[in-house]
Amino acid sequence: MIDLINKHLADFNASNWTEWKAALAPDVVYEEVPTRIKVKGPDEAVKSVQRWKKAFPDSTGTMLDAIESEDGSELAVEVEWRGTHTAVLEGPMGTIPPTNKKVTVKATMMYKVRNNKIVDFRHFFDLLTILAQIGVAPMAGVQGQAAGAGGVAQAAPRRP
Repeated sequence: MIDLINKHLADFNASNWTEWKAALAPDVVYEEVPTRIKVKGPDEAVKSVQRWKKAFPDSTGTMLDAIESEDGSELAVEVEWRGTHTAVLEGPMGTIPPTNKKVTVKATMMYKVRNNKIVDFRHFFDLLTILAQIGVAPMAGVQGQAAGAGGVAQAAPRRP
């Protein structure tokens, strides 16, 4: 099943929505935990992730690690997302105009698979880090600018 998820990520990276959708069961449930978005059905799942691809057209997800259940029906996947915010980001937090800033964030995705189709997947990522990296939210512990070299927020040194 790890191959199925790797292909699913590759289809997202390439904006190959026909193949991305083909990996989903007709009754799929997609939940984006940080934004509190939960949708049912392949068409709604595609729409939900396309808004991220629209806002970050060069976005890519890379699988860093995966743990698979014995029967292969459940997977926990660590993903690193990278992209540049070059278009409007629309979501429950409102509309954010493009900032042209780069983002790097790690995420965990939990998948349930049945008959080689994804039936449920939950996406956990650090929304505050994304918002800080694009410069629309402060980041605790960061001195001065919200982002350092390469657009990645740098933590301030700890004081004794």
